[in-house]
Amino acid sequence: METAELIKKYTVPVPRYTSYPTVPYWDVENFKTKRWLEEVKIAFKKSNQKSGISLYIHLPYCESLCTYCGCNTRITKNHEVELPYIKALEIEWMMYEDLFNEKPQIKELHLGGGTPTFFSPENLKSLIKNILSGCEIHPEAEFSFEAHPANTSEAHLKVLYELGFKRLSLGIQDFDPQVQQIINRLQTVEQVEKVTQQARAIGYNSINYDLIYGLPLQTLVGLKNTIKEVIRLLPDRIAFYSYAHVPWIKPGQRMFTELDLPDADSKQLLYETGRNLLIEAGYEEIGMDHFALPTDSLYQAQEEGKLHRNFMGYTHQYTQLMIGLGVSSISDSWTAFAQNVKKVEDYISLVDAGEFPVFKGHLLDEDDLMMRRHILHLMCKGETHWDRLDLLHHHFKRSLYRLREVEQDGLIKKTDHAVKVTPLGRRFLRNICAAFDDRLWKNLPEKQVFSMGS
Repeated sequence: METAELIKKYTVPVPRYTSYPTVPYWDVENFKTKRWLEEVKIAFKKSNQKSGISLYIHLPYCESLCTYCGCNTRITKNHEVELPYIKALEIEWMMYEDLFNEKPQIKELHLGGGTPTFFSPENLKSLIKNILSGCEIHPEAEFSFEAHPANTSEAHLKVLYELGFKRLSLGIQDFDPQVQQIINRLQTVEQVEKVTQQARAIGYNSINYDLIYGLPLQTLVGLKNTIKEVIRLLPDRIAFYSYAHVPWIKPGQRMFTELDLPDADSKQLLYETGRNLLIEAGYEEIGMDHFALPTDSLYQAQEEGKLHRNFMGYTHQYTQLMIGLGVSSISDSWTAFAQNVKKVEDYISLVDAGEFPVFKGHLLDEDDLMMRRHILHLMCKGETHWDRLDLLHHHFKRSLYRLREVEQDGLIKKTDHAVKVTPLGRRFLRNICAAFDDRLWKNLPEKQVFSMGS
């Protein structure tokens, strides 16, 4: 079957698998915060001394709405919102610290959003210093943050670097002015270059650019020009995402229609062109949607079989416990997930009342843990292996049966004890992982909740 035919066949709604089970199958009504906190304490004892813990802090504010965006944001130009939100973050973290029997060792810290650089350098400095005041920094710690090139100042870069941040991720998406206008994401090549050069001069050792293919009004010529500029600036990592059109979830995407989007064949050409240009420039393909230079830790982790994937994306290291602070943040103890409420007002109100702001989550059973392991291995290593104990689970046998079609289409090579993704199959990694998603197949949602795969 030709690649174009495979793309049409596998362009179906499937998750991106930053977790298993995926968020739509988590429990709102019966999930108990008390049980979640018990799982946190167990995971902390196992993880803290051995590998440390991870922290994700969600900073939701943006001054303008990027209409393509699928993140949980709050649009405002009123910067007086910064301090009340920071106070709530600090209180939430103190509530978690009260659960621990020793100082947390922070191995990963990531600021996401929204736009973290919406916050002033002074307020970010105060937040991070207060969060870390009762912690120890793991010897292998990596601190990173996301930034908008148009509002990231040298002061932002210096303050965060002095606090231990060494990795920066810039949201670019596309340099084509026509595309930037319709998605309301405006920044120039000169602004991106300035921030990149400033960061390198200060000492940042890993810079990532986010790019998206399949955006409204995006053209092959425009994407080639964007990739050309990106290669000239040579970031250490590149995330090259497929645009996820979900206007029923993100109303901002109703600012344009499907008629503005590239059709399936054009989108495939955008992807293949971008991918080939990056590989020709010396970037190595990492997992799904990511590329890195051979000098970057993400590539080295993949070569050493240590690549990991969590709600912060691909990372070169693993911790069992990840605590998410802030509105809509997700936490992971490996045996359980928990998500915070999605409205800023609800979040601040609950935290001010001394309550954990969790509103939904999931406790993983034995089958979940097994399926999670296989999906994670496919996402990070491109292969997974099983033993006799896995085969005792009838859920797992169903997964192997579902792999027959992707095997016939040449997307995997399968033996009696393993599956390996083929070079052709890398393009369809989400679809391959879906074979192991027993909850998806047993409880297909009535409405589309996932973006299209492939």
